[in-house]
Amino acid sequence: MLVMDARPKIKLKLSAIDKVLEISGWLAFIAIWIMTIMTFSHLPNTIPTHYNLAGKADSVGGKVTILLLPVLSTILFIVLTFINTFPYLFNYPENITAEDAEKQYLYATRLIRYLRLIIVVIFGYIEYRTILSTKVAVVGLGGWFIFIFLGLIFIPIIYFISRMLKKRP
Repeated sequence: MLVMDARPKIKLKLSAIDKVLEISGWLAFIAIWIMTIMTFSHLPNTIPTHYNLAGKADSVGGKVTILLLPVLSTILFIVLTFINTFPYLFNYPENITAEDAEKQYLYATRLIRYLRLIIVVIFGYIEYRTILSTKVAVVGLGGWFIFIFLGLIFIPIIYFISRMLKKRP
């Protein structure tokens, strides 16, 4: 078994898919803040703050709570961006060798980019629906939200881990 210090430290070149994920992540991150800042002063003093599994609001609070998701997405975005620069420190399902390090690192960093984008998009959607619910009679997030959320998170994780586990020739 290789120790982490023996893993190659390579500079990865971004593919077209990685660039799209990177740019999309940044655009979604900026969009959630623009949406929040532009609507904050127009929000009522009480807004939905929590949704149940059926996607219906089940708790309310002050309008300052609208800042929670953008702040949380900022923290997650920064942390995921930072750790993505050190793929040789990640936990992998198989030992990393010099021959497969680049492939394994590419899969791992692409998964992080994808998850970072999805997290910001999901938080942005929740933020959007919360803001919209203060203006029109919108009924929460929708009953299908939890299934789409879970699919968007777990299907790529399963896909990328299965790719990482494919046996080498």
